[in-house]
This record gives sequence, C-alpha cells and structure tokens, in this order.
Amino acid sequence: MKYYLQVSILLFIFSGCEEIEKSENSSWNLIQEQILAPNCANCHITGTAIYKQSGLDLSGGNAYNEMVNVLPKNISAKDDELVIVSTEGGMKGLSKSFLWEKINAYDREHFLSDHSEYGQMMPPGENFLTDGQLQFVRSWIEAGAPETGIIVDEKILTDSNRYKPAPFKPLPQPKEGFQLHLGPFEVQPNFEREFFHYTNMNLTADMYVNRVEIEMRPGSHHFILYSFLSETPPSDLPNYDEDRELRLNSGGLILSTLRTMQYHQFFAGTQWPRLDYKLPPGVALRLPSKFGLDQNSHYVNRTDSTMIGEVFTNIHTVSESAIQHVAELFSMSNQELSLPPKKVTTLQRTFRVKENTRFGQVFSHAHEKMKEFIVEIDGGPRDGEVIYWTDDWEHPPILNFDPPIEIANGQGLKLIATYDNPTDYTVRFGFSSTDEMMILFGWYYK
Repeated sequence: MKYYLQVSILLFIFSGCEEIEKSENSSWNLIQEQILAPNCANCHITGTAIYKQSGLDLSGGNAYNEMVNVLPKNISAKDDELVIVSTEGGMKGLSKSFLWEKINAYDREHFLSDHSEYGQMMPPGENFLTDGQLQFVRSWIEAGAPETGIIVDEKILTDSNRYKPAPFKPLPQPKEGFQLHLGPFEVQPNFEREFFHYTNMNLTADMYVNRVEIEMRPGSHHFILYSFLSETPPSDLPNYDEDRELRLNSGGLILSTLRTMQYHQFFAGTQWPRLDYKLPPGVALRLPSKFGLDQNSHYVNRTDSTMIGEVFTNIHTVSESAIQHVAELFSMSNQELSLPPKKVTTLQRTFRVKENTRFGQVFSHAHEKMKEFIVEIDGGPRDGEVIYWTDDWEHPPILNFDPPIEIANGQGLKLIATYDNPTDYTVRFGFSSTDEMMILFGWYYK
C-alpha cells in the first residue's frame, strides 16, 4: 500500500511539473509574466483608482478571463463594439481588441486624434512597451489569443527597442527627386481643418518614384498625395497653389472642393506623423507629367488655442533604366449599389485578372454606412484567403505586401462589403456623404 502511495505521489508531482512547464512555456503565460506583471499589474489591482476606472485586475492568475472576449468598461470603446482582447484572429481580431488600441505606441497620433475618449494610452506617460513586447502581443492576438500553446517565438521579446516620439524637423532634400513643403498653416481652436493644395511639379516628362518620405507637425489626422485620373476634364482641375478648404467654419462641406475630389487618383499618404515608404527593388510608381500633385492635409485641434500644422514630403525618383516593373495604380469599384432602407446588406463583387498580376498594396474606400469591408483571393490554391479586413470607413488601413501577392490569370480579388442603412430611403452609389461607395485602391504590376 505504501509503495503504491509513493508511486501515486511521484506521478502527481511529475504530472504537476509537466503542467507547470506547459503553462510556463505558453505564449499567454509569457505575456502574463513578462509583459503584464512588470508593466500593468502594479496599477491594475483591486482597490486602485485604475481598477475602479477599468474594472481590470491583472495582478493574479485570472488575467486571461479578465480580458479575453470581455467588454470594456469604457463606454466609447463598448459603443465601437470592441472587446478587451478578441479571439477572432487576424486583422479583424486585432482591430476589435481594445488592448491593442491602448498599447500600440506607433499609432499614437491616431489614438490621440481619433479616440481621445478611450482614455490615456498604456502604460501611462511615455513608458511604452518595447517593440518586442508589442510584436509578441500583436502576434498572439492575430493567432486568436489562445490561453495555451506556444504560438509566438519567445525570441521576439529580446527586441528592446522602444517607440520614442521624435520632435518635428524638416526633411533633408532627397538626392534624386524633389521636395514638397506645405505650411506652416493655422488650425483654429476646437476645429478639424482639412484642405487641398494643388502643386505644379513642372515636369516635362513622366517621373518614376520608388520611395516617399513624409514628416508632419503633431496633430495631423492624415496627409495624402493625389494625382488625377487621366480622363479628368481640364475645366475641373483646381488652380495651382490655392488652399481649397473642405469645411466651412460652421462645419459644413464645400461643394466645389468635393467636385475636384471625384477625379482624385491616390498616390501616397499616411496617418502617422512620419512615413518612409519604399517600393520593392526594381519597382516604381509612374508620376505623370500631365498633372501636379494635390496635397491633402487634415489636422484635428481639440484645444482652445490655435495649432500650427506643417508637412514636408520627399519624392525619391529613379531612372527608367533602373526599373524592371512599373507599378500601376488601380481602383476596383462596384457602382451597382442598392441598399434598402432599415436593412443590413452585404454585397460581393469579384474582379478577375486576365494575366498574372502582382498586387503590392490595397486599401478600401466607403462611406459611413459601411460596417465591414473584406477582400479575399478568388480561385487558385489560396481561394477564400482573406488578405484585407476593416470596419473603419473613415480611416481604413493601407496594407503593403512584400513580396506582392501573386494572382494568376483567371483568378481575382473578391470584395465583400456590409452596409447598415438606417434611413427611410434606398441608398445608392454616389459622391456625397449620404451616398455610398465600394472601392478597392492600390498598386500592382504584371
């Protein structure tokens, strides 16, 4: 009897050790011990002011159940249909996770400008998580936020680099190419200023661009460079070097500015205070000599004093002889929209290619009734694979693929968009804010 008892105890000890080892090696356990415990648990503990505000106690062994698929106490985040950590995985899971919004230091400008009602970023102050910690948490959420199993390489945590808000400074002139400078300009107190400034590039021939740098003063919501569609009537092109405001001081939209926007051809842009985007080696965008570049700046000033905005842009060019592939800009648009009143409608449209095509960038465009925009590969071995997802119609993500996604002849991209029309009338395709759109932009080469 004593022998069996000893064996049982030993089996219990060894099995217990095995469970402990599995738990300690799990990706979730590493997050709890190496990220939450040293950075979050000292404030997120029962009885503290942070706990009373957030309802989160991350100090014990119940942190997983405190966060995963749990609604946040923050009313705005809850109204935006976020959970603290989503298990949906991929881009959707990441964008539905309130935790990621709160810790993603590299999207700080977006957080402060668009989601000030979400509270402060975490950890508070400028005690940002390291790049390794951010990437580890991101990969875990994208994998569906499992409680067990090793789904992220622990070596990622060794990256000790940390985001540091850099002071604004003008960009040095590019060695090959040209520089644009917008401003300084004023942004009125408690106002969103968005305007366009059409700049004459004085080009005598098409130029080829393989890198774009953008540097902006703090407070920018976005900055976009547009060219114009080849079929744009000359009479509808804006005048050079004039600021075309999008909004009146009362907040109403200016129709003459909206009219020029319908001919825009996206060229480059960012929602971050700085961008350094490089195309793959041997690939370049064509900047047509026929048009200038329309600079679109949007600043959000939620203070009681005037804000100063300013933007520098470097357009880096290469000789045509250095290019193997000229990247072409595209727009896949479904204009056959009919959204019945008081209904949620999902529309699909597949765009097939007639020869092998490599897509290097995609981003969506829709209006305020859009609730979800998905892009899937249609056909071939990757049939049904989701390559793009967003529920943000105002600031959809711009995804770059390196290497580009290859779509073979006869295959295509399937656009799936869901809309909620609460009005008493049918909504169709159109350019006004009360109309809708279903467009995918980006670049490709063959």
